[in-house]
Amino acid sequence: MRIAAGFKAHSGWAALVVIGLSDAEFVVVDRRRIELVEEPWAKQPYHAAEKLPAAEARRLVQRGIDAANRIAEREMRAFLKRSTGHDLAGCAVLVGSPMPEWTIEQILSVHVRMHKAEGVLFPASLIAAAKTCGLEVRTIPEKTLPATFNSIVMMLGKSVGPPWGKDQKIAATAAMMVLNGG
Repeated sequence: MRIAAGFKAHSGWAALVVIGLSDAEFVVVDRRRIELVEEPWAKQPYHAAEKLPAAEARRLVQRGIDAANRIAEREMRAFLKRSTGHDLAGCAVLVGSPMPEWTIEQILSVHVRMHKAEGVLFPASLIAAAKTCGLEVRTIPEKTLPATFNSIVMMLGKSVGPPWGKDQKIAATAAMMVLNGG
């Protein structure tokens, strides 16, 4: 079966929905929550570093980023292993608005920047992991998702049952976009 994955990241975790195309019908092949941190502080590494001296703050933030990248790659490889036997079209990662090229110090100096940086961190880790694994990856700004698939997404949710919240719905929509090539 031809399949694609959609990822919707949050601080420290992501919703993964794998959609397949079988006999011109979309089906849910897999859905799960994947953890992207191993330590609670790593969900918000900039916040964890906020009150530390500059050098120590840089090291802690970098440690959090490196861990997110490592764990995202491990989870991406696990997804690929589970997908063996399918024709994998690629994946989509939902993203927010881009972030300026701020340094860690610039981010830590303004609280709202820490939120922005942490909001960009986990989608970026998933994108990097997909590329490292040789997977075709499409970034989709969440605000640009079309309503085209809404009725299909609702029917898919009824067929698989809970949980089928906003995260699963938009991850499924993103995966369907990859399968449709649009």
